[in-house]
Amino acid sequence: MSDRPIRIAVVFGGRSGEHDVSCKSAASILANLDPGRYEALAVHITPEGEWILGEPAPGAAPATTAALGPSSRTVITGMGEAMRAMREADVVFPALHGPYGEDGTIQSMLEFEGIPYVGSGVLASAAGMDKDVTKKLLTAAGLRVAGGVMLRGDRSTISEADKQRLGLPVYVKPSRAGSSLGVSRVESWDQLDAALAVARAQDPKVVVEEAVAGREIDLGLLEYPDGRVEAGPALEIVVGADHEFFDFAAKYGDTTEVFKIPAPLEDKVRLDLEDRAKRAFHALGCRGLLRVDFFVPETGDPVLNEVNTFPGFTSMSQYPRMWAAANLPYPALLDIMIATALAAPRPAALPH
Repeated sequence: MSDRPIRIAVVFGGRSGEHDVSCKSAASILANLDPGRYEALAVHITPEGEWILGEPAPGAAPATTAALGPSSRTVITGMGEAMRAMREADVVFPALHGPYGEDGTIQSMLEFEGIPYVGSGVLASAAGMDKDVTKKLLTAAGLRVAGGVMLRGDRSTISEADKQRLGLPVYVKPSRAGSSLGVSRVESWDQLDAALAVARAQDPKVVVEEAVAGREIDLGLLEYPDGRVEAGPALEIVVGADHEFFDFAAKYGDTTEVFKIPAPLEDKVRLDLEDRAKRAFHALGCRGLLRVDFFVPETGDPVLNEVNTFPGFTSMSQYPRMWAAANLPYPALLDIMIATALAAPRPAALPH
């Protein structure tokens, strides 16, 4: 492999509500891969589940149009054929957000085939995608999380006792969705049913969560090929006046949001957050990378809000910005993530 470019398949799109965000992430990844080091294969999964392959010319810079444009592409009618194409790659980069990709689905396929890939494995991906499971694992690891009530099956709403315990406002969230899709802030209990309906449009499993006062601080963790896990500079989110919280529109369409990098934190607080983030990484069994989102109150312990096993990689995304602030530019960040994936132990590929 040292005498030729590394063959990398970048998988993106997918059947989740974050399809378009995934396409933008993949466009940035493909545009920043060093053409002298990598030979890229773009693998687009449409919202309907169709697989499309588009391969840049050998030796050419992998342009965005190679991934997203209509030229030089082959329609694949089944994932089996696409998997056969990906077996020719040295490593796969699953740039998928949300269900049917970030949740362990494609990771299980790649594990079965013995194909190295960037990011967390099946269990960590599935656990990190499900807010209910995440909270249980992090609580067991001694980390503070926001209180809440999980609704599923025939439990359609929360009890009066739950309302008293949680207080107002609360946040209603799909348990297995990202990019704040389906999330609502409830200021009065007569808004609850409508918020539950919005969340259930994304996932039948819903969490009603207490609001936590505090600064919104994110940390990005990066695993190196030698196994060490480092935290990048902390990022603080300052939400614009037009948004009650950092919702989908704020993340991908509003320019009034402010990211402070590095976040102004006392050293003691910064080190505490880094320790908590790394404990979350290991509690979930993550690999490669993780973004950990905290609420930091004026007094008391930080509250770990959510984790993201494959955070956004668009030009506006927090994770690449944090590492750029650490003097690790986007192409170098990709190099480390790919090298870590190639260094991870893998089962032998099955005979075909």
